[in-house]
Amino acid sequence: MPDGTTPQPGGWNRFMLEVDDLASTADALREAGTRFRSEIIKGVGGSQVIVEDPSGNPVELFSPARTEARLDQA
Repeated sequence: MPDGTTPQPGGWNRFMLEVDDLASTADALREAGTRFRSEIIKGVGGSQVIVEDPSGNPVELFSPARTEARLDQA
């Protein structure tokens, strides 16, 4: 991770949730006190950020930039 954190047992498996507006979603979660493991990372396929659920489990929020990267391509 950007802060130098290295993988530890049980703490790096995660699931991904697709969101339409990652920046707004991240802002709302920050205001609610959510802990972030990273800042928003932008790539070719889209943008992502890793947050922690109340138990400390990582959850990836992903906003695709390409149609083929969307879960629902309809």
